[in-house]
Amino acid sequence: MSIFEYAPAPESRAIVDIKGSYGLFVNGEFTDGHGTPFKTVNPATEEVLAEVAEADASDVDAAVKAARKAYDKVWGPMPGRERAKYLYRIARILQERSREIAVLETIDNGKPIKESRDVDVPTAAAFFFYYAGWADKLEHSGYGSTPLGVAGQVIPWNFPLLMLAWKIAPALACGNTVVLKPAETTPLTALLFAEICQQADLPPGVVNIITGAGATGEALVGHPGVDKVAFTGSTGVGKAIARTVAGSDKKVTLELGGKAANIVFDDAPMDQAVEGIVNGIFFNQGHVCCAGSRLLVQESVADEVLERLKRRMSTLRLGDPLDKNTDVGAINSAAQLARIRELSDVGEAEGAGRWSPECELPANGFWFPPTVFTGVSQAHRIAREEIFGPVLSVLTFRTPSEAVEKANNTPYGLSAGIWTDKGSRILDIAGRLRAGVVWANTFNKFDPTSPFGGYKESGYGREGGRHGLAAYLKGADA
Repeated sequence: MSIFEYAPAPESRAIVDIKGSYGLFVNGEFTDGHGTPFKTVNPATEEVLAEVAEADASDVDAAVKAARKAYDKVWGPMPGRERAKYLYRIARILQERSREIAVLETIDNGKPIKESRDVDVPTAAAFFFYYAGWADKLEHSGYGSTPLGVAGQVIPWNFPLLMLAWKIAPALACGNTVVLKPAETTPLTALLFAEICQQADLPPGVVNIITGAGATGEALVGHPGVDKVAFTGSTGVGKAIARTVAGSDKKVTLELGGKAANIVFDDAPMDQAVEGIVNGIFFNQGHVCCAGSRLLVQESVADEVLERLKRRMSTLRLGDPLDKNTDVGAINSAAQLARIRELSDVGEAEGAGRWSPECELPANGFWFPPTVFTGVSQAHRIAREEIFGPVLSVLTFRTPSEAVEKANNTPYGLSAGIWTDKGSRILDIAGRLRAGVVWANTFNKFDPTSPFGGYKESGYGREGGRHGLAAYLKGADA
């Protein structure tokens, strides 16, 4: 029971104007799609928000042709300093409309408004500001300054606007044009971004937004007019994309799944570590590819860490994502909720101890309580498979070498966390972990100047920083 009871503090929906239906954004204009329209819902209430057009193969072809024309006639030949002006303009509009965008993201995705407001939107704007600065300096990047052409980009539902920014900002800065497909469960902020492109007077065809499900993504990835494919999502789909583009001249970056180890040593700052554990797995309901879903705790402090963790979890507030006090929002879809339930039931059946704090789940919508499993072995499915939800598996270790061995015992290699007071240990362990990003005494920190990406089944290529330019320039081997 918390000391304080929080009064509801809901953010107003009035700032957002959700249309009854949305078309495709092709060549600077909204057009009807030729596929079967689909509905997008609010995962916190199951309320239908809008009907969204589905792009079929002919629509994808039209978008790619529009992008090619804009690349050949306008965007490709445009000097970098001129392209930068458009990126700066987009970044400022994202800041000016930040409250509207944050509310829309929360309604369509289910994440708490404080995360949309304080993380997603500011970081998205920061990516556009950062890559705007690179647009006239590409010859100093080390990757050349020649763009690839048309980029086909497919993004996931967990960070819709932020993943859009990660993809579009470097592509435009390097002189490429874009056809982007958002996830079918979270298309609304991408379509709002299309309006922002219009507001920024971005030349028609430079950015095209096409909506739809897997078939639309397949048509985009396989289109012969696409020079570059960038995908963030599941490892299974990433493998299918790799097979599709094999043998072609397309450059590819894949940012896929993860099963990150968050390693807590006996000399770790405990209160700080517990906050890092909570942030690592319960931020965005665990819908994070780099989530710290495996907690490795040194045996001598395991009981203390678990006790503190359970106490902290008992204070988490689950409920209305638009309430500014909410810590844990709604699961994004019924399908994802079923996946989380299935793997959690498997964990219990395999003998792991399951614990969740007392919390009342709303009657409507898709919800799952913050959950921790103890007594987990490396053989358990919950320790090996990506659950992509607010579910933490706890394992123990005795020596640093055992911690490294257990952390690396996964087909993934996206991220990891280390908690210790010893700087020498941080450097030693970080160098031995097969993970693209290693956080020390923190977790889930993102910055546009820092590259992000994985090893093994977590994909290849980097997004962010100078390294993020390599994916969109001909002089780079990325």
